[in-house]
Amino acid sequence: MYAPIGPYVIERRLAIGGMAEVYVAHRKGPHGFSKKVALKRILPQFAGDPDFVSMFIDEAKLAASLHHPNVVQVFDFGEHGGELFLAMELVEGTNANKLLRTLSALRQTLPLDSALYVAAQTARALAYAHRLADDQGNLLGFVHRDVSPANILLTASGHVKLADFGIAKITRQTPRTEDGHVRGKLGYMSPEQVMGKSVDGRSDVFTLATVLAELLIGEPLFGTGRELDVLVRIRDVDLSVLARHRSKIPKDVRRLLDGCLVRNPADRPSAAELAEGCDEIRRRRGMSHGPERLARILQALDLVEPRYGLDDDGPKTALVNTSLLSPAAEQLVRDVGVTSPQIYRVRFADGREQGPMSFPKLVQLVTSGRVHGGTLIGKEGAPFVPAQDFPELTRFVTSPALQWRLEELARAEASGSLDAGTLLPIAFGLVRDRRTGVLHLWDGERRKKIYFVEGRPEFIGSTDTRELFGEWLVEHGYCYRMEVEMALALLPRYGGRLGDALVGLGVMRPMELFKAITAQVRDRFLEAFRWRRGRWAFVPDARSHEETFPLGDSAFVLLREAVAAAHLTELEATLAPLWERLVERCPEPLVPTSAFDLPSSWLVVLDALGRRPTTPGALFAHTRALGIEPEVAYRALTLAISCGLVVPVA
Repeated sequence: MYAPIGPYVIERRLAIGGMAEVYVAHRKGPHGFSKKVALKRILPQFAGDPDFVSMFIDEAKLAASLHHPNVVQVFDFGEHGGELFLAMELVEGTNANKLLRTLSALRQTLPLDSALYVAAQTARALAYAHRLADDQGNLLGFVHRDVSPANILLTASGHVKLADFGIAKITRQTPRTEDGHVRGKLGYMSPEQVMGKSVDGRSDVFTLATVLAELLIGEPLFGTGRELDVLVRIRDVDLSVLARHRSKIPKDVRRLLDGCLVRNPADRPSAAELAEGCDEIRRRRGMSHGPERLARILQALDLVEPRYGLDDDGPKTALVNTSLLSPAAEQLVRDVGVTSPQIYRVRFADGREQGPMSFPKLVQLVTSGRVHGGTLIGKEGAPFVPAQDFPELTRFVTSPALQWRLEELARAEASGSLDAGTLLPIAFGLVRDRRTGVLHLWDGERRKKIYFVEGRPEFIGSTDTRELFGEWLVEHGYCYRMEVEMALALLPRYGGRLGDALVGLGVMRPMELFKAITAQVRDRFLEAFRWRRGRWAFVPDARSHEETFPLGDSAFVLLREAVAAAHLTELEATLAPLWERLVERCPEPLVPTSAFDLPSSWLVVLDALGRRPTTPGALFAHTRALGIEPEVAYRALTLAISCGLVVPVA
């Protein structure tokens, strides 16, 4: 039982920080009046520290002057038993820090529209504070200086409020915090804060952009580890983590982040401009959802109690816009929920068992080659039977393209070692001769199959879980992980086809799905050319029997793209045996140079070679004098030699 603090009855402790603690309390008045508040007081051991007491008083004065819907309101300030207390608006909900931790544990990120909504509302609170003026109209120069996820409060109704002005300052006053110490939470400071320089409102813009980036990528923007290392990364504006996730973030959002996350404060937008930038992206993308959608997400993640008129009979997830669903699809969402039930067990040939697991996890084991048609599966406690007996697994255990047994290799027409630089001439031969069949690649447990139809790559299978279609869609920003989980849970109802499930749910449009599948096949094809070891074998006349989509570009252009993306060591491995040998343009190549649609710089290299036979080393020296970088010459000559455009002199 807590003793009262002034006129406030303490119900429970809400949180405790380094120097203060917050309680849920209420103040009773006449005629049954009662007001519940968040009561903040200095920890007893710091109550006698004059500097901290002065800071606490400054916070009370500053916060009391703020009146904005996105700012936590201050109701009362007083003293009890020699201890100061601050009574504030009690925000029932959670905060962005808890949201980030929950999403990270689920390997998810916040949907783009909700992330932009949170950032825009927080930016509006900052813009209001930054524009505060005295009675004469002079700007006070207010700076929050602690815009961290823990201080961005999210109400159960989906509204956003900025809290904790304990280290905020007004630049027109003599700041008590300019004592050589870094103020702010680790990972959420601007470069000028880290270096102890003076700050203005654009420092808050930098830290809010940091929070927005983390909501979109699901990990700390400036990494973790030693405090000094994090501070150095902030000082240097090291955005390598963001660069690693850039494919997940739409270009317009990346431009917004890039403009905020710059070293020079003068180059950053104001908080008002950041808010408008977030809202403009939402308007342009037709993202009309606001607090209701955020409230549903918080509720789906069990971060808030169901309330505020949210329909408990509605969809179990807020990440799929059910207004886009057909009635039948919406009913599926209601029936299945967010995830597939974990009702399957697998018994491997050596007697090991794995599970219980969900249907998507079981499919992943099948498509990655660890489970096949004869593997024993148990469902909902029933006896184990072969996987091929389950109707929901029929497509996965009968499709040749999704099977990884090795019997097919007995019909291989040709095979060999797979080293750096060896795949390109093999693939060129299949394309040139318009072959139909499957090219197997394997390296230990890693396997890939490239199906060719009359010389064109048609379908690529892979055991690499990172190349699964759902993972690829999330990685490239086509949809969110929870949306993929929803679709995976519905696979049995869509014949095992993830794309059909996503379209049926309204997550993707058919044309968007078509483009995504085409792009994924292209990526899988190009990835094969990065293999530097393993084995290969070509089985003629094998077909995938899977639904396929044309890649658009010619197969020869794809080979050029493979060379353009190849690592330099692969290029060197191809050219090393010919480095001191004379080479020349083939006078009558089986495939004309024009078929590859070469960049002009590559054509300069080949044209230089066309005058007379020379060695690659001498050619590179000559083309460099023409302004061509050595790496460009490497790529042009690698393609030309591998595809018969250039040949050694006999």
